[in-house]
Amino acid sequence: MTTHPLFDIAGRTALVTGSSRGIGHAFARGLVEAGCTVVLNGRDPQALEKAAAELGGVGPGAASGAGAAEVHTAAFDVTDGPAVAAGIADVEERVGPLDILVNNAGMQNRAPLLEFTDDAWRQILDTNLTSAFLVGREAARRMTARGHGKIVNICSLQSEVVRPGIAPYAATKGALKMLTKGMCADWGRYGIQVNGLGPGYIETELTRPLVEDEEFSAWVRGRTPAGRWGRTEDLIGALLYLASPAADFVSGQVLYVDGGMTSVL
Repeated sequence: MTTHPLFDIAGRTALVTGSSRGIGHAFARGLVEAGCTVVLNGRDPQALEKAAAELGGVGPGAASGAGAAEVHTAAFDVTDGPAVAAGIADVEERVGPLDILVNNAGMQNRAPLLEFTDDAWRQILDTNLTSAFLVGREAARRMTARGHGKIVNICSLQSEVVRPGIAPYAATKGALKMLTKGMCADWGRYGIQVNGLGPGYIETELTRPLVEDEEFSAWVRGRTPAGRWGRTEDLIGALLYLASPAADFVSGQVLYVDGGMTSVL
């Protein structure tokens, strides 16, 4: 079985932020399976090493025993500007020039807006939005000099719509959509494509309580034309497309992988 060469990203180097678990770890796995060298990022070195070990036997040659995938770790806080600058410099020196950046680091904090504290607001803003600016800027400094690069910002269904109790989260994801377009406007001339990927309701360890809430799950299934929760593997094809030469003339867009939820009332 062969694939079209436009979708071939084997040999490229990718950094995925927030990739020790959940959706970020699934993105990393997909990139490894596509033949990329992958750098996992998070703040907990032990969690990163465990995640890297889980991916060590994955990759195009794994089934034939051709060797482990090349998976690296980089522990730094994506909300800290100097730490990001040092972290990206270290990754490029230790692993190689970055071809692909996936800005996945994020968090959720559900609370009525009138009860949302100043500190909680700043935390979710820093984690979901400022991190993408900081890491994107540092990666782009090097990508612009080289004349090519792919940046994928992980937006959300809530970049477009919102439910009660998650207004701050939706605000950060809506702003990330516009940051994606701004990055496209500033960096497109240098051969960098910046796009967003917007997951819908995806079943992960973090959303497990919601999945197990029968009333909420029934609402998700009823509101989603596909009639089910998404799975992390549903997101991989979209990421690989946006990271590939097939998307060389696609920039500033958000691709929603939500089972159709954003399209219906």
